Amino acid sequence: MKYYIITGTSSRIGEALAKRILNKEEKNQVISLSRRGNIELEKLAEIRKK
Repeated sequence: MKYYIITGTSSRIGEALAKRILNKEEKNQVISLSRRGNIELEKLAEIRKK
């Protein structure tokens, strides 16, 4: 399992990178930092928990 720390995940490159990592078949852990929340990423992370 790999761990990733990604900044700027509320939009643009940070968001795209976090989505790409979360959509992989591997069980990766993403720690995301941003000024604003991102509901789409939160939902994707919840799906991955199951």
